Amino acid sequence: MSSHREAPEISKDPVADNTDVYAFVSPDRPDTVTLIANYIPLEGPDGGPNFYEFGDDVLYDIHVDNDGDGDADITYRFRFKVVVHNPETFLYNTGPITSINSPNFNRRQFYSVSRVDDDGRETVLGSNLACPPCNIGPRSTPNYGELAHEAVHTLHDGIQVFAGQRLEGFYVDLGSVFDLADLRPFQNLHLIPTGAAPGVDSTKAVNVHTIAIQVPKHLLIKHGTHPKTHKDPHAVIGVYASASRRKARILAGRDGKIHESGPWEQVSRLGNPLINEALIPMGKKDLWNSLSPKDDHQFLKYIQHPELAKLLPILYPGRFPHLAAYKAPRADLAAILMTGIPWGIIPNFQNYTGKTPADMLRLNISVSPAKHPNLLGILGGDLAGFPNGRRVFDDVFTIELRAIAGVTIPLVDHGYTPDGAAGVVTDGLTPNLHTRYMTQFPYLGLPKSGFAVPAA
Repeated sequence: MSSHREAPEISKDPVADNTDVYAFVSPDRPDTVTLIANYIPLEGPDGGPNFYEFGDDVLYDIHVDNDGDGDADITYRFRFKVVVHNPETFLYNTGPITSINSPNFNRRQFYSVSRVDDDGRETVLGSNLACPPCNIGPRSTPNYGELAHEAVHTLHDGIQVFAGQRLEGFYVDLGSVFDLADLRPFQNLHLIPTGAAPGVDSTKAVNVHTIAIQVPKHLLIKHGTHPKTHKDPHAVIGVYASASRRKARILAGRDGKIHESGPWEQVSRLGNPLINEALIPMGKKDLWNSLSPKDDHQFLKYIQHPELAKLLPILYPGRFPHLAAYKAPRADLAAILMTGIPWGIIPNFQNYTGKTPADMLRLNISVSPAKHPNLLGILGGDLAGFPNGRRVFDDVFTIELRAIAGVTIPLVDHGYTPDGAAGVVTDGLTPNLHTRYMTQFPYLGLPKSGFAVPAA
């Protein structure tokens, strides 16, 4: 009898795969909150002729919890449909696309957005809203910035929405991270024998599909109350995103059409960055993706005893002795990622949602946008940054890596002294804020053009 065991499934469904979630007080409209969910990771800009698009068989949701129970009280729901002008051509566009209504734009996407309240009542906020095309190149999509701007739609109550391709905002050295954390700049400390080198930004030239909505604050807070201080518990909202598919899918005969029926089943979700990738074990990922954050108590042990915290002292011998000796459950990580940070741990700040452990971004909407943002967020003294929500430019990889390495343990254990390496470990990346991001909605930069992508 073979001793080989069947490997657990790990869903690979890029069209429905959450890659990043952002939630922040809008810097140019501080009476609003911007919520962003990204899907379809690592899009090669030159990926034609069948360019990337949202699934018209997927339900895309951005959820807001405003009472701290880990379950959605408000959901912004997006449904997409594809409209093909001329099915007798293989071309995405039959000439230059000079506006989102151009007759040369052959394969278009439209969507509706609705608000679903906790009683299940759904209110349509907008319908037949146009997505922009992908950024193909100067001949097909001239003046792409204007095309994308046409796809920013203003709805009732000052709500703005956008759905379409953007430049990936998350930056990380994937090559070094997945080579047993062989972090290039960290080797300047002579930790491991391979030669030191600058970090490599693996995502600087790839795109992603973004759903963004900007909502006045009073529409997100329970009972529409206006929080007066940072300490007010009503000032904190939890945010996560998900994607769902129909339970039954049947592939028809020769026409190849897919028929779907049955209830919607959640196939992916995300709140805090890197939870699914680096903290949830392989055998639990599909289960985790199928559940609501209110059920995350069963995963708390993976946050309190993260595998990476055990590996760092092995991968970097002699550099993390305090971390290696620390055996207590990581209450600091549980607070940062699963419950929010209670008042009193950090001066004049809290984003605590209660004792229910739930993977959500937690945003205290009473904290004003920073005039001079620090990429390290709260670790850098900037209370408007991660883990108080997440801005598009926050260096979440370095923040979470340093937290796992022990720099945040003193928040809950005053007798602990972090290892010196914990405060400097990084993949060494600093993005160009002026070229990668925008200062107005939807804040993620224009996608890379397929024509302009250099050869490998």
